[in-house]
Amino acid sequence: MVRDQQPHILVVRPGIAGDESRDALPFGPFAPRAHRTLEIGLREWVERQTGIELGYVEQLYTFGDRGRHAEPGGAHTLSVGYLALTRGTTAEMRGAHWSPWYAYFPWEDWRDGKPQILTDEIEPRLKAWAERPPSPGEPIRPLRRPERLKIGFGIGARWDEEKVLERYELLYEAGLVEEALRDGRSAADRWGDLPELGRPMALDHRRILATAMGRVRGKLKYRPVVFELLPPEFTLYDLQKTVEAISGTLLHKQNFRRLVEKGGLVEPTGNVSTETGGRPAKLYRFRREVVLERPAPGLRVSAGRS
Repeated sequence: MVRDQQPHILVVRPGIAGDESRDALPFGPFAPRAHRTLEIGLREWVERQTGIELGYVEQLYTFGDRGRHAEPGGAHTLSVGYLALTRGTTAEMRGAHWSPWYAYFPWEDWRDGKPQILTDEIEPRLKAWAERPPSPGEPIRPLRRPERLKIGFGIGARWDEEKVLERYELLYEAGLVEEALRDGRSAADRWGDLPELGRPMALDHRRILATAMGRVRGKLKYRPVVFELLPPEFTLYDLQKTVEAISGTLLHKQNFRRLVEKGGLVEPTGNVSTETGGRPAKLYRFRREVVLERPAPGLRVSAGRS
């Protein structure tokens, strides 16, 4: 959901041991006798935990790395993540609330320029980490640490807004996020006091959220997913601000409008909005025929001055 130009996610407080005060994504075990499919199980758990009935969902990723949870000797847990987009709901929610996703990833929002947390905290520490020798038992990787920082964080290169997961995993590996300290990662002990790099989540749910953010940002470019987050009628300003909120970048107004109109993604409804504070703005709707006309009807936008 996007509200007040901020993307929000649905979170719960399930009271997990060791993570009682941390947000979590709605989740629950799969019961083969009760759930004919994984998706049925997902919908039942979300409704039970939040009171919300999901609409469109798609499978995101299967998370099965050993050591995902901090308990030594615990079960090897396999999680199947799903992505659901919604325009929000006025329905009463049980034990759940909406939370802005940039609260968990403040370095991902570039709409006001490069986030200060990158300059002050993240980049200096990552550069120091990149110069350290690998820890005993650290897996051999095809790329050296400085090369991975260049790709993930754009240090000495271009920032790629889709690499949300790669950035989080680098921070976790370097021991710079609270989850690494909680999980007993040795890299976290070497820093002393950890900087506050976003709001931690229960278990590995911040990693799952990073995966979802990268997926949505990527899909903006080849699927009309943004319209799942907008009301049936909207202004071009609303459309642009929603795309900016998801991508974390500002877009050039005229270039964006030319792209939308040339792509045949929207059509005027004949109505106007008087909520803009100035001249009434034309209202548009998503033109659904476009999915039959083109194989990848998305918004391939580039960052620029609004």
